[in-house]
Amino acid sequence: MSLILTIESTCDETAAAVIRDNLEVLSSVVASQEKLHERFGGVVPEIASRAHVERILPVIDQAIAKAGVTLADLSAVAVAHRPGLAGSLLVGLMAAKSLSLALDIPLIAVDHLQAHIYACRLAAGRDVFPCVGLIVSGGHSNIYRCETPLDFTPLGGTIDDAAGEAFDKVASMLGLGFPGGPALQRTAEKGDPKRFRLPRPLLDDDSRLDFSFSGLKTAVRYQLFGAGRPDMNASALDPQLIADMAASVQAAIIDCLAGKSLLALKRTSYQRLCVGGGVAANRPFRERLESLAAEHKFELHIPPLSLCTDNAVMGAIAIEKLKAGKFAGLDLDISAGLERIAAIAPI
Repeated sequence: MSLILTIESTCDETAAAVIRDNLEVLSSVVASQEKLHERFGGVVPEIASRAHVERILPVIDQAIAKAGVTLADLSAVAVAHRPGLAGSLLVGLMAAKSLSLALDIPLIAVDHLQAHIYACRLAAGRDVFPCVGLIVSGGHSNIYRCETPLDFTPLGGTIDDAAGEAFDKVASMLGLGFPGGPALQRTAEKGDPKRFRLPRPLLDDDSRLDFSFSGLKTAVRYQLFGAGRPDMNASALDPQLIADMAASVQAAIIDCLAGKSLLALKRTSYQRLCVGGGVAANRPFRERLESLAAEHKFELHIPPLSLCTDNAVMGAIAIEKLKAGKFAGLDLDISAGLERIAAIAPI
């Protein structure tokens, strides 16, 4: 039976896992960088890449030890090489190439977005393809037609900010801290989602499966602090107003994500929706999709919380390539596509 070491370093989590080719997870290790980026209100690429350099070898060593195997037992090494922060991706890729060369084992390239949907396959314990795949995170809000685990056709995506980015930036405006998504969800539990009338960009446009959250973020700023005012002081805001705004923003984002998901199912005629990414950990979002699945009679797959945020277990998608003999050469390069600081500037 084959063993694969999977490596994940696309953004601010350094992760490694050891997985059998029957999808049995022998170990999973994730080193978070939340504390490093907290004072900046978002992920700083240079800090992230330096932290990966410090942590990548200890994380791999721990994953191997927890699995009860040795490097000599590995059949292949897989690494996420796209998309993500360029410096972060390079750290994981160099580690994987070094192991591939030193151990004389195949190198497997993993698409981070495909891996997020494959997390649904892991959680379900059975095939979930074909499906509509919705990926919602700090850097991505994308919809795909997923015919197989490795055959994705883009249907739509964000034209500006991602949903998770909007959560983080609004949380920063409200003084809720970082990471913004979980903090905003907790605050929203005490708020009235109907207090503020916020836009649902592109929601009523049935001609496209795209998202836009930049205008929503700007609308929040204007309602809180007024137009044309660069100064923002969340500490001067009433706590109930903050809670109501958090609830209103959360409701607006969920409306957009849920509405476009339904449209994608209708357009593809698929009856299965798979959702991945950090925003999929949002409890009201999960509950909305569960309600829609029951109402519209489609099959819904959302991974457990541990497989929503970045991790190396979802790199098990590499097993699909291992079985097909689809290996990468040592000339494999990164394809970033995500090179911005997530939430330092609120607007």
